[in-house]
Amino acid sequence: MTDEKFPTIFCAIDTIDLDHAMGLAAAMQRAECGIKLGLEFFNAHGPEGVRQIKDFYEDLPLFLDLKYHDIPNTVAGAMRAIAPLGAHYVNLHASGGLAMMRAAKEALTNETEKIGINTPKILGVTILTSLDDEVLNQVGFKPGTTERVETLAKLTLEAGLDGVVCSAREIELVRERCGDDFTLMVPGIRPEGSETGDQKRVMTPECALQKGASHLVIGRPITQADDPASAARNILASLNKIAA
Repeated sequence: MTDEKFPTIFCAIDTIDLDHAMGLAAAMQRAECGIKLGLEFFNAHGPEGVRQIKDFYEDLPLFLDLKYHDIPNTVAGAMRAIAPLGAHYVNLHASGGLAMMRAAKEALTNETEKIGINTPKILGVTILTSLDDEVLNQVGFKPGTTERVETLAKLTLEAGLDGVVCSAREIELVRERCGDDFTLMVPGIRPEGSETGDQKRVMTPECALQKGASHLVIGRPITQADDPASAARNILASLNKIAA
């Protein structure tokens, strides 16, 4: 269920401070983890900031978390634009629909093949881990977080994408519906005793891995630690005990 060539943990680097981001990237390379760069970093530094990190840490696995959601032509263009950055995973909102997801995949595949680099895996974002049934109702979604995740995961599979971003609570359902080869990137991971912050559907790393997660996205429990590399290694050690 795990993508063997990629690490189990992607550390969420949410900062506008480039030097701090570079330091965290170095720590994750020492810990043999990957990094996730999202909107906060990308809006501050753009593609050039991603390139700077990739130039220093060429082999560091990168999840570029930009959650595209627009008309198919616009998202296809966005995928072509980020293709040269060398990410290993990129994502978009599955709620953008089949046509958008298929256009994104075609554009990214064609562009990476043209420039001669590996095509990133594309993940469909299902329902954000900061949302619950009450919030979904407020924004006009049908009630039932689990049902919405299932619908969007199956739509992502139909579109030919590689997997989804989902909360740990839906891992077993999505795994059952979409198969063992479907990548499940799971945010909202909090080691025992950690603050949940703005996340509502959370789980410990050990439980999420046992349920069938491919990768875990972990931010503040690592990035706010006195020694981020050690914090990441400690979490990995607990996961390795499960694997053993």
